[in-house]
Amino acid sequence: MLLLSTNLALCLFLHIVFPTQNGKVAVVTGGAKGIGYQTAKHLARLGMHVIIAGKSESEGQEAVKKIKEETLIGKVEFLYCDLASMKSIRQFVQKFRAKNCPLHVLVNNAGVMLVPERKTEDGFEEHFGLNYLGHFLLTNLLLDTLKQSGTHSHNARIITVSSATHYVGELHLDDLQSRCSYSPHGAYAQSKLALVLFTYRLQHLLTANGSHVTANVVDPGVVNTELYKHVFWVVKMIKWMTAWLLFKTPEEGASTTIYAAVSPEVEGVGGCYLYNEERTKSADVTYDEELQRRLWTESCKMVEISDESSRVP
Repeated sequence: MLLLSTNLALCLFLHIVFPTQNGKVAVVTGGAKGIGYQTAKHLARLGMHVIIAGKSESEGQEAVKKIKEETLIGKVEFLYCDLASMKSIRQFVQKFRAKNCPLHVLVNNAGVMLVPERKTEDGFEEHFGLNYLGHFLLTNLLLDTLKQSGTHSHNARIITVSSATHYVGELHLDDLQSRCSYSPHGAYAQSKLALVLFTYRLQHLLTANGSHVTANVVDPGVVNTELYKHVFWVVKMIKWMTAWLLFKTPEEGASTTIYAAVSPEVEGVGGCYLYNEERTKSADVTYDEELQRRLWTESCKMVEISDESSRVP
Protein backbone atom coordinates (compact mmCIF):
# COMPACT_ATOMS: atom_id res chain seq x y z
CA MET A 1 0.00 0.00 0.00
CA LEU A 2 2.88 2.34 0.88
CA LEU A 3 4.63 1.52 -2.41
CA LEU A 4 1.45 2.26 -4.32
CA SER A 5 1.03 5.60 -2.53
CA THR A 6 4.67 6.53 -3.21
CA ASN A 7 4.36 5.62 -6.87
CA LEU A 8 1.17 7.64 -7.18
CA ALA A 9 2.80 10.67 -5.58
CA LEU A 10 5.83 10.46 -7.88
CA CYS A 11 3.59 9.93 -10.88
CA LEU A 12 1.51 13.02 -10.06
CA PHE A 13 4.68 15.06 -9.44
CA LEU A 14 6.19 14.12 -12.80
CA HIS A 15 3.00 14.90 -14.66
CA ILE A 16 2.81 18.31 -12.98
CA VAL A 17 6.42 19.16 -13.78
CA PHE A 18 6.68 17.53 -17.22
CA PRO A 19 4.07 16.83 -19.90
CA THR A 20 3.06 13.27 -20.67
CA GLN A 21 5.08 11.53 -23.39
CA ASN A 22 2.50 9.06 -24.67
CA GLY A 23 3.41 7.58 -28.06
CA LYS A 24 7.07 8.56 -27.82
CA VAL A 25 9.97 6.10 -27.87
CA ALA A 26 13.25 6.32 -25.95
CA VAL A 27 16.45 4.27 -25.93
CA VAL A 28 18.47 4.40 -22.70
CA THR A 29 21.91 2.79 -22.64
CA GLY A 30 22.90 1.30 -19.31
CA GLY A 31 19.29 1.53 -18.23
CA ALA A 32 19.35 -1.50 -15.93
CA LYS A 33 21.17 0.18 -13.04
CA GLY A 34 21.89 3.47 -11.34
CA ILE A 35 21.15 6.72 -13.16
CA GLY A 36 20.13 4.85 -16.30
CA TYR A 37 17.54 2.79 -14.42
CA GLN A 38 16.03 5.86 -12.79
CA THR A 39 15.95 7.63 -16.16
CA ALA A 40 14.24 4.68 -17.85
CA LYS A 41 11.73 4.35 -15.01
CA HIS A 42 10.69 8.00 -15.02
CA LEU A 43 10.44 8.20 -18.81
CA ALA A 44 8.24 5.11 -18.74
CA ARG A 45 6.13 6.66 -15.98
CA LEU A 46 5.56 9.67 -18.26
CA GLY A 47 4.16 7.35 -20.92
CA MET A 48 7.17 6.68 -23.12
CA HIS A 49 7.93 3.31 -24.65
CA VAL A 50 11.42 2.76 -23.21
CA ILE A 51 14.01 0.40 -24.63
CA ILE A 52 16.84 -0.40 -22.24
CA ALA A 53 20.08 -1.16 -24.07
CA GLY A 54 22.55 -3.19 -22.02
CA LYS A 55 24.92 -6.13 -22.01
CA SER A 56 23.42 -8.16 -19.15
CA GLU A 57 20.26 -10.00 -20.13
CA SER A 58 19.45 -10.96 -16.53
CA GLU A 59 19.94 -7.43 -15.16
CA GLY A 60 18.04 -5.95 -18.08
CA GLN A 61 15.03 -8.22 -17.68
CA GLU A 62 15.02 -7.64 -13.92
CA ALA A 63 15.00 -3.87 -14.54
CA VAL A 64 12.09 -4.27 -16.97
CA LYS A 65 10.16 -6.28 -14.38
CA LYS A 66 10.82 -3.72 -11.62
CA ILE A 67 9.87 -0.73 -13.77
CA LYS A 68 6.61 -2.37 -14.80
CA GLU A 69 5.84 -3.13 -11.16
CA GLU A 70 6.76 0.35 -9.92
CA THR A 71 5.15 2.42 -12.67
CA LEU A 72 2.11 0.20 -13.19
CA ILE A 73 1.68 1.79 -16.64
CA GLY A 74 5.19 1.59 -18.05
CA LYS A 75 5.89 0.13 -21.47
CA VAL A 76 9.50 -1.00 -21.28
CA GLU A 77 11.67 -3.69 -22.85
CA PHE A 78 15.30 -4.81 -22.96
CA LEU A 79 17.51 -5.22 -26.02
CA TYR A 80 21.05 -6.57 -25.82
CA CYS A 81 23.79 -4.09 -26.70
CA ASP A 82 27.43 -4.29 -25.64
CA LEU A 83 28.87 -0.81 -26.18
CA ALA A 84 32.37 -2.26 -26.03
CA SER A 85 31.64 -4.10 -29.30
CA MET A 86 31.09 -2.34 -32.61
CA LYS A 87 29.51 -5.55 -33.95
CA SER A 88 27.05 -5.68 -31.04
CA ILE A 89 26.08 -2.03 -31.53
CA ARG A 90 25.34 -2.64 -35.21
CA GLN A 91 23.25 -5.72 -34.32
CA PHE A 92 21.30 -3.70 -31.76
CA VAL A 93 20.51 -1.04 -34.35
CA GLN A 94 19.34 -3.72 -36.80
CA LYS A 95 16.99 -5.19 -34.16
CA PHE A 96 15.70 -1.74 -33.28
CA ARG A 97 15.03 -0.86 -36.91
CA ALA A 98 13.18 -4.15 -37.37
CA LYS A 99 10.60 -2.87 -34.90
CA ASN A 100 9.70 -0.10 -37.39
CA CYS A 101 9.12 2.36 -34.58
CA PRO A 102 10.19 6.00 -34.27
CA LEU A 103 12.86 7.26 -31.87
CA HIS A 104 12.26 10.51 -30.04
CA VAL A 105 14.86 10.33 -27.26
CA LEU A 106 18.30 8.71 -27.16
CA VAL A 107 20.03 8.73 -23.78
CA ASN A 108 23.73 7.88 -24.00
CA ASN A 109 24.18 6.96 -20.36
CA ALA A 110 26.23 3.75 -20.02
CA GLY A 111 29.85 3.87 -18.99
CA VAL A 112 32.78 2.48 -17.02
CA MET A 113 35.01 4.38 -14.62
CA LEU A 114 38.59 3.91 -13.44
CA VAL A 115 38.92 0.38 -14.79
CA PRO A 116 42.36 -1.28 -15.02
CA GLU A 117 44.09 -0.99 -18.38
CA ARG A 118 42.28 -3.28 -20.80
CA LYS A 119 40.89 -3.26 -24.31
CA THR A 120 37.52 -3.80 -25.96
CA GLU A 121 37.08 -6.61 -28.48
CA ASP A 122 37.89 -4.06 -31.22
CA GLY A 123 41.19 -3.17 -29.56
CA PHE A 124 40.19 0.21 -28.10
CA GLU A 125 41.15 1.36 -24.61
CA GLU A 126 38.01 0.55 -22.61
CA HIS A 127 37.10 4.02 -21.32
CA PHE A 128 37.48 5.58 -24.75
CA GLY A 129 36.01 2.61 -26.60
CA LEU A 130 32.90 2.07 -24.46
CA ASN A 131 32.16 5.48 -22.95
CA TYR A 132 32.84 7.47 -26.10
CA LEU A 133 33.25 5.48 -29.33
CA GLY A 134 30.38 3.11 -28.52
CA HIS A 135 27.99 6.03 -28.10
CA PHE A 136 29.48 7.85 -31.09
CA LEU A 137 28.70 4.89 -33.34
CA LEU A 138 25.29 4.19 -31.79
CA THR A 139 24.20 7.81 -32.21
CA ASN A 140 25.33 8.00 -35.81
CA LEU A 141 23.58 4.74 -36.72
CA LEU A 142 20.33 5.92 -35.13
CA LEU A 143 20.53 9.46 -36.49
CA ASP A 144 18.32 8.89 -39.54
CA THR A 145 15.55 7.47 -37.35
CA LEU A 146 15.86 10.40 -34.95
CA LYS A 147 15.67 12.88 -37.85
CA GLN A 148 12.56 11.16 -39.21
CA SER A 149 10.93 11.22 -35.76
CA GLY A 150 11.55 14.87 -34.88
CA THR A 151 9.20 17.65 -35.95
CA HIS A 152 9.39 21.44 -35.95
CA SER A 153 7.37 21.68 -32.74
CA HIS A 154 8.70 18.52 -31.08
CA ASN A 155 12.37 17.89 -31.82
CA ALA A 156 13.89 14.48 -31.23
CA ARG A 157 16.51 14.69 -28.47
CA ILE A 158 19.95 13.20 -27.90
CA ILE A 159 21.16 13.38 -24.31
CA THR A 160 24.71 12.34 -23.52
CA VAL A 161 25.88 11.87 -19.94
CA SER A 162 29.34 13.28 -19.28
CA SER A 163 30.93 14.29 -15.97
CA ALA A 164 32.62 17.20 -14.22
CA THR A 165 35.76 15.11 -14.68
CA HIS A 166 35.89 16.46 -18.23
CA TYR A 167 37.12 19.78 -16.78
CA VAL A 168 40.47 18.18 -15.97
CA GLY A 169 40.56 15.94 -19.04
CA GLU A 170 43.02 16.25 -21.90
CA LEU A 171 42.38 15.00 -25.40
CA HIS A 172 45.44 13.37 -26.94
CA LEU A 173 44.57 13.07 -30.62
CA ASP A 174 47.90 11.36 -31.28
CA ASP A 175 47.28 8.85 -28.47
CA LEU A 176 43.53 8.42 -27.94
CA GLN A 177 44.13 4.85 -26.73
CA SER A 178 46.46 5.97 -23.89
CA ARG A 179 49.18 3.63 -25.12
CA CYS A 180 52.09 5.89 -24.14
CA SER A 181 51.10 6.34 -20.52
CA TYR A 182 47.98 4.77 -19.03
CA SER A 183 46.18 6.31 -16.09
CA PRO A 184 42.64 5.20 -15.17
CA HIS A 185 41.79 8.75 -14.11
CA GLY A 186 43.28 10.29 -17.24
CA ALA A 187 41.58 7.80 -19.56
CA TYR A 188 38.21 8.28 -17.88
CA ALA A 189 38.50 12.09 -18.00
CA GLN A 190 39.50 11.98 -21.67
CA SER A 191 36.45 9.87 -22.55
CA LYS A 192 34.14 12.33 -20.77
CA LEU A 193 35.81 15.29 -22.48
CA ALA A 194 35.38 13.58 -25.85
CA LEU A 195 31.65 13.21 -25.18
CA VAL A 196 31.27 16.97 -24.69
CA LEU A 197 33.25 17.79 -27.85
CA PHE A 198 31.19 15.21 -29.77
CA THR A 199 27.90 16.69 -28.57
CA TYR A 200 28.83 20.22 -29.62
CA ARG A 201 30.00 19.10 -33.06
CA LEU A 202 26.89 16.96 -33.49
CA GLN A 203 24.62 19.92 -32.70
CA HIS A 204 26.51 22.05 -35.22
CA LEU A 205 25.95 19.43 -37.92
CA LEU A 206 22.27 18.99 -37.01
CA THR A 207 21.70 22.74 -37.20
CA ALA A 208 23.54 23.01 -40.50
CA ASN A 209 21.33 20.26 -41.97
CA GLY A 210 18.12 21.83 -40.66
CA SER A 211 17.31 18.67 -38.70
CA HIS A 212 14.61 18.64 -36.03
CA VAL A 213 16.97 16.97 -33.57
CA THR A 214 18.83 18.51 -30.64
CA ALA A 215 21.91 17.25 -28.81
CA ASN A 216 22.78 18.22 -25.24
CA VAL A 217 25.26 16.95 -22.69
CA VAL A 218 24.44 16.35 -19.02
CA ASP A 219 26.55 16.41 -15.86
CA PRO A 220 24.71 14.34 -13.22
CA GLY A 221 26.99 15.40 -10.37
CA VAL A 222 28.62 13.04 -7.88
CA VAL A 223 26.23 10.10 -7.65
CA ASN A 224 26.31 7.02 -5.44
CA THR A 225 26.39 4.24 -8.05
CA GLU A 226 28.34 1.06 -8.81
CA LEU A 227 30.74 3.01 -11.03
CA TYR A 228 32.98 3.37 -7.99
CA LYS A 229 33.66 -0.36 -7.70
CA HIS A 230 37.14 -0.01 -9.24
CA VAL A 231 38.46 2.66 -6.85
CA PHE A 232 40.92 1.83 -4.05
CA TRP A 233 39.50 0.31 -0.86
CA VAL A 234 40.36 3.45 1.14
CA VAL A 235 38.26 5.56 -1.26
CA LYS A 236 35.46 2.98 -1.05
CA MET A 237 35.52 3.27 2.75
CA ILE A 238 35.36 7.06 2.63
CA LYS A 239 32.55 6.86 0.06
CA TRP A 240 30.62 4.44 2.29
CA MET A 241 31.00 6.79 5.26
CA THR A 242 30.09 10.01 3.44
CA ALA A 243 27.73 8.93 0.65
CA TRP A 244 24.62 10.00 2.53
CA LEU A 245 26.07 13.51 2.93
CA LEU A 246 28.12 14.19 -0.19
CA PHE A 247 26.67 11.96 -2.91
CA LYS A 248 23.42 12.27 -4.82
CA THR A 249 21.13 9.27 -5.01
CA PRO A 250 20.76 7.69 -8.49
CA GLU A 251 17.28 9.24 -8.69
CA GLU A 252 18.67 12.70 -7.93
CA GLY A 253 21.49 12.09 -10.41
CA ALA A 254 18.97 11.25 -13.13
CA SER A 255 16.95 14.45 -12.69
CA THR A 256 18.92 16.55 -15.20
CA THR A 257 18.86 13.76 -17.79
CA ILE A 258 15.08 13.51 -17.46
CA TYR A 259 14.83 17.29 -17.67
CA ALA A 260 16.89 17.30 -20.89
CA ALA A 261 14.76 14.50 -22.33
CA VAL A 262 11.28 15.95 -21.78
CA SER A 263 11.25 19.50 -20.44
CA PRO A 264 9.51 22.11 -22.64
CA GLU A 265 12.17 24.58 -21.45
CA VAL A 266 14.77 22.97 -23.71
CA GLU A 267 12.50 22.29 -26.68
CA GLY A 268 14.50 23.08 -29.80
CA VAL A 269 17.56 23.98 -27.73
CA GLY A 270 20.81 22.11 -28.33
CA GLY A 271 24.54 22.34 -27.82
CA CYS A 272 24.20 22.94 -24.06
CA TYR A 273 26.01 21.59 -21.03
CA LEU A 274 23.38 21.00 -18.35
CA TYR A 275 23.99 20.65 -14.62
CA ASN A 276 21.26 20.65 -11.95
CA GLU A 277 18.71 21.34 -14.69
CA GLU A 278 20.46 24.55 -15.72
CA ARG A 279 22.73 25.51 -18.59
CA THR A 280 26.30 26.05 -17.50
CA LYS A 281 29.74 26.49 -19.06
CA SER A 282 31.83 23.46 -19.87
CA ALA A 283 35.63 23.45 -20.07
CA ASP A 284 37.09 26.11 -22.37
CA VAL A 285 38.69 23.51 -24.64
CA THR A 286 35.27 22.02 -25.48
CA TYR A 287 34.40 25.14 -27.50
CA ASP A 288 37.43 24.66 -29.78
CA GLU A 289 35.65 24.00 -33.11
CA GLU A 290 38.80 22.75 -34.82
CA LEU A 291 39.33 20.18 -32.06
CA GLN A 292 35.67 19.16 -32.37
CA ARG A 293 36.13 18.61 -36.12
CA ARG A 294 39.36 16.68 -35.77
CA LEU A 295 37.93 14.37 -33.09
CA TRP A 296 34.82 13.72 -35.19
CA THR A 297 36.88 12.87 -38.28
CA GLU A 298 39.18 10.56 -36.33
CA SER A 299 36.21 8.90 -34.63
CA CYS A 300 34.59 8.15 -37.98
CA LYS A 301 37.77 6.41 -39.08
CA MET A 302 37.98 4.39 -35.88
CA VAL A 303 34.40 3.06 -36.05
CA GLU A 304 34.54 2.77 -39.85
CA ILE A 305 31.68 5.03 -40.92
CA SER A 306 31.73 7.71 -43.60
CA ASP A 307 32.42 11.25 -42.46
CA GLU A 308 29.43 13.18 -43.74
CA SER A 309 30.59 16.23 -41.81
CA SER A 310 33.42 16.93 -44.25
CA ARG A 311 30.99 18.99 -46.33
CA VAL A 312 30.02 21.16 -43.37
CA PRO A 313 32.31 23.99 -42.21
